[in-house]
Amino acid sequence: MLHPNGIVVHPDTVIGPNCILFQQVTLGTNRGDNGAPLLGGHVDVGPGAKILGSVTIGDHAVIGANAVVLSDVPAGATAVGVPARVLSKKALGVSR
Repeated sequence: MLHPNGIVVHPDTVIGPNCILFQQVTLGTNRGDNGAPLLGGHVDVGPGAKILGSVTIGDHAVIGANAVVLSDVPAGATAVGVPARVLSKKALGVSR
């Protein structure tokens, strides 16, 4: 963790290897869903992001700053916004 100040992690959360959690990140439960997040390996979670409930974040995914993730994010995807949505490769300027 690069900036551990103010990070909240539910005790049932699973965090894979080589993840980065920036400041003010919350990994916790969601109203009506008492499960905790599962982060794959090499996931980057931007400052202020919230990942709530029994969601799975795939390997090498990126969660944008202040995003609120309430559903699964596929491996290699980028999720942004409130509630978070997965950006297409076209929106990211990736040609392949």
